[in-house]
Amino acid sequence: MANRPSSPYEQQLSDFRLTYSKAGSVTSIVLVLAGIGLDYFSYPDRLLEFTLLRLLVVALTLGVLRLLFTDFGREHVRSLTMLWLLLPQVMIAFMIYETDGAQSIYFVGLHLALYAVGIILPISFFEGIGFGVLTIVLYVLACALHPDASSNLPRLVTNTLFILFSAGASAVCTWFNEKARLRLFQLQHEVSEKNASLSEINATLAEVKGQLLQREKMAAIGTLSAGLLHELNNPVNYSLMAINMGLSCKGAQTDDMLKESLNDAREGMQRIQNIVTDLKTFAYQKPGQDSQRPFLLENAVRSAVRLAGYELKGIEVPIELPQDSHVLGDEPAIIGVLINLLSNAALALQAARREQPRIAVTVTPNGDRLRVSVCDNGSGIAPENLTRVFEPFFTTRDVGAGLGLGLSVSYGIVQRHGGTLAVESELGSWTEFTFDLPRPLNETR
Repeated sequence: MANRPSSPYEQQLSDFRLTYSKAGSVTSIVLVLAGIGLDYFSYPDRLLEFTLLRLLVVALTLGVLRLLFTDFGREHVRSLTMLWLLLPQVMIAFMIYETDGAQSIYFVGLHLALYAVGIILPISFFEGIGFGVLTIVLYVLACALHPDASSNLPRLVTNTLFILFSAGASAVCTWFNEKARLRLFQLQHEVSEKNASLSEINATLAEVKGQLLQREKMAAIGTLSAGLLHELNNPVNYSLMAINMGLSCKGAQTDDMLKESLNDAREGMQRIQNIVTDLKTFAYQKPGQDSQRPFLLENAVRSAVRLAGYELKGIEVPIELPQDSHVLGDEPAIIGVLINLLSNAALALQAARREQPRIAVTVTPNGDRLRVSVCDNGSGIAPENLTRVFEPFFTTRDVGAGLGLGLSVSYGIVQRHGGTLAVESELGSWTEFTFDLPRPLNETR
């Protein structure tokens, strides 16, 4: 029956045993051949016979070694290991029988094999006991069948006891080695789990880092916009007052070119007011201020379009809104999400080089929430990247063109509002990002 691994530990132990079995069988071959020198000095008259016997054992061990490199050998590594371990023991027992029985010096080889098995080879505790018992049985049979067995009985008992001690020591070593291997595997498993846990923690930290970078960016823009509002508000108001006074003069009423120029100047001043106000709405929020407040999504959409106006030049941006666009949430954060989606869409349109670039922003009621869609007819997203677009630091842009944080931060913002930022795309045709926001309770009744 095949010794199939039944657990990760058994699988690891099987691979470990296979490696050591191959190395051990080679070592056994070398030692068996080296024993020819012992035969030459101890029993020169038996040199040829014992050399042929050693070559036979070497050939059989080589056959086992060859099997260890096959699938059969991998499945039966435990049985094959015990087989090549017993071959030298059987050879030594035969040599003991053929020489001096209990008086033979070859019994030392049995001790060496026992210690080597207990200390080096990764066999189980019960396999170690079995190997020790078989070694004792082989030795006792070899000595008992020898013609001088009766006269060497005290020596037989003494040597058998020594082999028994060696077998016991070998079994104890095997038991401790087995426990150590199991503990080593447990430690490796724990380290692997901790590494996986650290990977998750690192991914979370990367996402948090991205959010912190975005918050720092928004805080910087907030400080800038507050300063701009303070510095520009008064001169803009003065300019608007002067323009309005100019428009009320008789000269402006009779001179069409002057009137048109003053109207253009007033429109420009009003645009400056809108930009500063949008910056303040987008980025400036006092610490501790309630971030879940009712606001008009229509205003947020139009602010985002104005703030992304530079990137949207030459792009048609139709906006479809319901009659009531009140939602509940963090207006500056939602404006940030919309700016990010519009900017990404604009970049996709630049890459696609469409004759009629278009980004459609559509808001539709969806029960107690409003669904927001930002759809462009740009270059689309490759299927293999669709599942990764929300990963922190993932970007398909050139190095230095972006950190790959915008969509991951936007995903977290939408998730904080109880929704999910989703994406659908067809490569080369279009991309649509969607998310939804909760409506105030009194608006959904």
